[in-house]
Amino acid sequence: MRLDAVVIGAGHNGLTAAAYLARAGRSVLILERSDHIGGAARSDRVFPAHEARLSAYSYLVSLLPDQIIEELDLDLQLIRRRISSYTPVGDGGILVDNGDPARTAADLGADAQAWDDFYGMTGEIAQKLFPTVTEPLRSREDVRSLVGEEAWRDVFERPLGEAIERRFTSDVVRGIVLTDGLIGTFGRPGDAERLVNRCFLYHVIGRGTGDWDVPVGGMGAVTDGLLRTAQQYGAQLRTSATVTSVSTDGSEAVVRTVDGLEVRAGQVFANLAPTLLDQLLGEAPSRPEPEGAQLKINMLLSRLPALKDASTTPEQAFAGTFHINEGYDQIDAAYAQAAAGRIPDVPPCEVYCHSLSDPSILGPDLVAAGAQTLTLFGLHMPARLFREDPEGARERALELTLASINSVLAEPIEDCLLAPDTIDVRSPLDIEASVGMPGGHIFHGDLQWPFAESDDEVGTWGTETRHANIFLCGSGARRGGAVSGIPGRAAVAAALGEQALS
Repeated sequence: MRLDAVVIGAGHNGLTAAAYLARAGRSVLILERSDHIGGAARSDRVFPAHEARLSAYSYLVSLLPDQIIEELDLDLQLIRRRISSYTPVGDGGILVDNGDPARTAADLGADAQAWDDFYGMTGEIAQKLFPTVTEPLRSREDVRSLVGEEAWRDVFERPLGEAIERRFTSDVVRGIVLTDGLIGTFGRPGDAERLVNRCFLYHVIGRGTGDWDVPVGGMGAVTDGLLRTAQQYGAQLRTSATVTSVSTDGSEAVVRTVDGLEVRAGQVFANLAPTLLDQLLGEAPSRPEPEGAQLKINMLLSRLPALKDASTTPEQAFAGTFHINEGYDQIDAAYAQAAAGRIPDVPPCEVYCHSLSDPSILGPDLVAAGAQTLTLFGLHMPARLFREDPEGARERALELTLASINSVLAEPIEDCLLAPDTIDVRSPLDIEASVGMPGGHIFHGDLQWPFAESDDEVGTWGTETRHANIFLCGSGARRGGAVSGIPGRAAVAAALGEQALS
């Protein structure tokens, strides 16, 4: 079989690349190892006995540019959340309500002005920087000039912790700010590598506003829409097709699968971790082995749990990001324990209720009964903690995380489960086994700055490899990470030229 292009991996970035390639008139075959598409960006009936389709891994959209939605004519509805976050504090809490600035300011107290100033600055970064993510890579100095010296100092140049500690006085508020630098990243706010800074940057620039929006129908609406576009233009898909090797002479590549399929193609687009691409090519690793550091828990509830805070309703608290034991010092203590080889005694974590914004993911009976979904993301749970005893460590992590949740609620979360079997927990090792992310790292490796870090990168797309006809189109590419489609589009631009995208 001879084709113009083979795309390895039918996650959202691979489907984005396939859609652009097919739209440009190329013959395209998508090879997916699983029996379904979507990777970590899909809706799944996590609890088979119940009609609820959860976004089990990725669940919000921020980094997907409108440009990609428009160019690929995606039928996708995104809901802007009014409530950004809620953080329980004793018998009260901090509600960040975009529709009620006075309430937000009152809850933030002495840090209200610092909050407005800081997020005013990150808002300006978002407006200036996000439009560049669909362009060739700019130089470091260009980006520094673009965002300005204050923003460059606080978000890019110095450890994020310095800005947080200088600007905010409350431990709780400091923690709220810090969490955006830790989703998918195992690090401390003062880390010399600026891993936390990079993660934070991606979280505050999305869609030019930093908002994280709800995809109607769940995350599967994104990947299903991308597949429809790709197939509409003629792309072919084979599921249950595990690729075993890729070879190339620079002008033609050969892709082989475990069941004996051999495909010759002019170009290959790899929607998988760079370390896995190295293995397929039979080459030495080009990057360190990834290690994820998060616990994922999915729940189906009969009702939302009661709060200790009488001034806030559960519907308000769970509509945005609900922070649990994510104070600045609590996060640091958890990191220290995890780095020492222990599951944190009080795991910091956060939950979000998709069904409050979008009940379409629930069947009519569940909607009528008032059922709700909860998706939890636990910080500082590196894969190393689960390797010796995967099942025992998973159970221990679940036990401690439930205790952490219950410490901030007025009733045990277990009492609100729809049924005993409507709680699902996944460690980084489970994520690795389920969706093929090495070490369970949700970004396929540490995030990179969204600009060129060397002179030879300036003007490239951040998806090129040492082979002229092989492109990295997944989260491990520069400007990868989260649900964005940016690397998929960039890989096609690198391969065919930017004119092929229009």
